[in-house]
Amino acid sequence: MQILVAALIAVLVFLQYLLWIAEDGVRQTHALRIAIQAQREDNAALAERNSALAAEVEDLKRGLMAIEERARSDMGMIRKDETFYRLLEPPLDATPNPSSPPADQSSAGQRH
Repeated sequence: MQILVAALIAVLVFLQYLLWIAEDGVRQTHALRIAIQAQREDNAALAERNSALAAEVEDLKRGLMAIEERARSDMGMIRKDETFYRLLEPPLDATPNPSSPPADQSSAGQRH
């Protein structure tokens, strides 16, 4: 009887090892589920990007508005009847330093 109990305990320990610790156990299954979910999210993002690119390609094939927009944004092109205005940001070093004294404005326009 003791041999049977010992054999059953040994089988139970072996099965627990297979379930929790072995390669095909619960840990590996959980890790695979997490990897599958991450891959599904990546696939969804890529599918959305692909559909946007496909729509852009279709629009470029059929419509002139997309071609015109692409020419304006990528190549800086304008129409013949348009005027191009370029707005520049002031340089960062051109801002006056509050700790330095202001330049004398009365002598700024005079030459010696």
